[in-house]
Amino acid sequence: MENSSLVVAVLRFIQLKPKVLNPWLNVSGLVALCLASFGMTLLGNFQLSNDEEIHNVGTSLTFGFGTLACWIQSALTLKINLKNEGRKAGIPRVALSAGITLCVVLYFILMVQGIHMYAARIQWGLVMCFLCYFSTFAVEFRHYRFEIVCSEYQENFLSFSESLSEASEYQTDQV
Repeated sequence: MENSSLVVAVLRFIQLKPKVLNPWLNVSGLVALCLASFGMTLLGNFQLSNDEEIHNVGTSLTFGFGTLACWIQSALTLKINLKNEGRKAGIPRVALSAGITLCVVLYFILMVQGIHMYAARIQWGLVMCFLCYFSTFAVEFRHYRFEIVCSEYQENFLSFSESLSEASEYQTDQV
């Protein structure tokens, strides 16, 4: 999940970059999702039984910055309203953000009280809420096409239109 959340963070940042007037909220959402993704990496690589301290740092990063990122993305969704689908995606995101916040608070209360069995159950519920939250980006991503272009380094740089015309010379007709 950590790799997919990082990809979603970058794609979402790129998607909103030309639409936001004040970029600080978009940058904050990217940073929060990146830190949450790093926390997920720590969680996945350092099990509680092997290295409790690093595992707990990963938990705090994931849940803390993940929750913050959810609220930021919910606000951006409602504010920017891409393709007039702000409510369609924003209302479920706000509801999931509230559920995630409730689970995080409950998780830390149970951990402080030493009720680890129930805290672990809340933790799994929290992961499911995060997965549902990330799935809501499909509503807005379906309108966009993201491409990564990798080309060989050339001594003489061609303009984008020149490279397209040069590439089309070598393509065969397709049926």
